[in-house]
Amino acid sequence: IFHPVLSWGYQTDPDPGINNRSITWPRGRVLGGSSSINGLVYIRGQQEDFNHWRQLGNTGWSYDDVLPLFKTLENQQRGADDYHGANGQLQVSDSMQSELADAYIKACEEAGIPRNDDFNGASQEGAGYFQLTNTHQGAKGRRCSSAVAFLRPAEKRPNLRVVTGALTEKVLFEGRRARGVLYSHEGRQQRARASREIILCSGAINSPQLLQLSGVGPAELLRAHDIALVHELPGVGANLQDHLQIRSVYRCTRPLTLNDVQNNPLKKISAGLQYALRRQGPLTIGAGQVGVFAKTRPELASPDVQFHFIPFSAEKAGEKLHPFPAFTASVCQLRPDSRGTVQIKSADPTQHPSIQPNYLATDNDRQTMLDGLKLARKIAAAPSLQPYIAAEYLPGPEVSDDAELMAYIQDKSNTIFHPSGTCKMGPDDMAVVDEKLRVKGIEGLRVADASIMPTVISGNTNAACIMIGAKCAQMILDAAAHGSG
Repeated sequence: IFHPVLSWGYQTDPDPGINNRSITWPRGRVLGGSSSINGLVYIRGQQEDFNHWRQLGNTGWSYDDVLPLFKTLENQQRGADDYHGANGQLQVSDSMQSELADAYIKACEEAGIPRNDDFNGASQEGAGYFQLTNTHQGAKGRRCSSAVAFLRPAEKRPNLRVVTGALTEKVLFEGRRARGVLYSHEGRQQRARASREIILCSGAINSPQLLQLSGVGPAELLRAHDIALVHELPGVGANLQDHLQIRSVYRCTRPLTLNDVQNNPLKKISAGLQYALRRQGPLTIGAGQVGVFAKTRPELASPDVQFHFIPFSAEKAGEKLHPFPAFTASVCQLRPDSRGTVQIKSADPTQHPSIQPNYLATDNDRQTMLDGLKLARKIAAAPSLQPYIAAEYLPGPEVSDDAELMAYIQDKSNTIFHPSGTCKMGPDDMAVVDEKLRVKGIEGLRVADASIMPTVISGNTNAACIMIGAKCAQMILDAAAHGSG
């Protein structure tokens, strides 16, 4: 996920909410985008997320509107039912189960969190095994990215051309109509002309950056970088949201984690053979094996925090695993109040933009993260985990009162890789696209990625992004059939 060939490796600006730290934001730099480097977790979001989008004025985006799309896209290992489809191209598989993960789920129940075997069904609340975007048909146990699911089956179509190793520099306009794109490839600038529409699917960082470079965005920002204004849209690059996570790490009494596999040559060989021969075993596990969606306050209508139970641990994401057996319980706030920005630093398309998340900017965000960390400790103290936990490694037993826990959060929290909202959909003055995903005030240009989310969904964003792409395609086809925009 941090490899420079596979990821853009953005760095945020120093953020006051997390002790002026700058953190790395990996974003996919390969076919399939971030679905090719993510943690594989298949979560759609809460029904309330999409109903809220509709309440904000986005017709056609309620849960009842988007559920058929989720079902059509999905090839569910468990088969079809009221909430799932089994004939789509995106393969969704059950995660590997284990003794330690079973104990964690049981501990959640003892802490008052119900068991839930389907986070994408009637209710998201509860604890259970994640489902993953791993293949369960054909070559089993492999990542099913959006490129694998949708691009690969279409790659031989005569009307499809894919150019890799290219950087889009700007959208080209005639007046306020988008007519093409300027891109660089193998050291040369080239132009691609669109006969109908241009669709930006560059994500929550690159889509607003590209619009700003093209003259669409806040007028003052564009003037500061000598970019000719095509159309003023002050919301381009605003409304940035992300899920901030804080990790608890627990040392284990027995070698039951991936730390032990990594640090034992025989176990590494065994894990490799399991995967090579049967596409099974620990190498099929994503970033989280068990998920928990819980309420930090009983009066809440829906869960406000998400846990990832991870059967391994390290000092930081991407670093070598600890030499001792341990697991991680990562908790993130699902619906942060804090809003940040993405803004270009110059007219140079190769220069990364300024990214300011503004994490933990509100009392509610700070309190929710604090309550989530306390809930992690409550789960770890439940009877079912006592035979497995030797000691709390992070934040450590010496970190006890609220002030110390908040200091730990501000010093050690990190992204869980879900930036969104920077070209938000809506009818208000700060919205960038309308409910058809058309850029406001511009003809022939749409955006279809996480940037259009008015509010970030409650959970991992990959499934919702794929749904957004499918809905955009559906709207384009409908418009073409009726001769409208």
